[in-house]
Amino acid sequence: MDESAPLVGITMGDPAGIGPEVIVRAYPRLLDVANVVVVGDTSVMRAAVDVCDSALAVRSIGGVESASSDADSIDVLDLENVDDLEYGVVDRAYGEASLAYVERAIELALSGAIDAIATAPINKQSTKLAGSTYAGHTGMLADYTDTENYSMMLIEDDLRVTHVSTHVPLREACDLVTTERVYETIVVTEEALSRLGIDEPTIAVAGLNPHASDGGLLGTEDDAEIEPAVERARAAGIDAFGPESPDTVYVSAAGGAADCVVSMYHDQGHIPIKMLGFSDGAAVSGVNMTIGLPIVRTSVDHGTAFDIAGEGIASPTSMIDAVELAARVASADR
Repeated sequence: MDESAPLVGITMGDPAGIGPEVIVRAYPRLLDVANVVVVGDTSVMRAAVDVCDSALAVRSIGGVESASSDADSIDVLDLENVDDLEYGVVDRAYGEASLAYVERAIELALSGAIDAIATAPINKQSTKLAGSTYAGHTGMLADYTDTENYSMMLIEDDLRVTHVSTHVPLREACDLVTTERVYETIVVTEEALSRLGIDEPTIAVAGLNPHASDGGLLGTEDDAEIEPAVERARAAGIDAFGPESPDTVYVSAAGGAADCVVSMYHDQGHIPIKMLGFSDGAAVSGVNMTIGLPIVRTSVDHGTAFDIAGEGIASPTSMIDAVELAARVASADR
């Protein structure tokens, strides 16, 4: 183990999805930037090694202090939650297992036993069957760390976006565009950009309505809620501007006009990021980072992909990106 490198705990994700196999396929690259331990089930990781036709061994450990980051074997903090494995199915037991992996990783990060968390994808239908009320990782991470002001940041090349709201219906998302929420998102975005090593970041704020309401012709929210939030942020010393027309702001930000775009709702921010991350067709890139937390958490920017799970063909690119970013932020925090 490289004592100078941070220890990143990777949660295995839904056992029936592609999470375990992207960890296997990414593993040789991960050790270039971090020490790594998987929080999951040894039996599932061994199955992933088999479907990927990998020569890696899988070693079960009882605690992260035993992690070795051996190039020839993957260390797994074995929670022993999965008895039988069937790929590509929604299952309550798999939902329970994937939630347990995240819970343990949060505990380890809060105690300082690991320096960061990188998460493989969970399946929301399976976690709902398991009794979870969370729409994904983000709300769970915030609640378990007692964090009130947080956001999802997506990163793809030179484009970064954060969100005022994420996994809520669009009608509700519009109601959540308030001056206070927009301002809080700008603040946590600025803090995260500084943590990423960007000095004096510039933040663009997307409008809610077409053409940012076009002077009130297409709605009132941009003038009544978003503009006051931007003015408040500027008064606090943050280099923010907007509301900008949503159909052009992402292009200009990707071209260097801003270090991040604050988006008003899930799809507004996700679509431009995934247009970039999925453009290759063969590899999915990009990172999801939860900002505002007292711990470091990154994630792949894709789902469980049940349609190809168990085939050993899922791209590891996003997992590599996620662990690299987690390691970089954790190292900067030391």
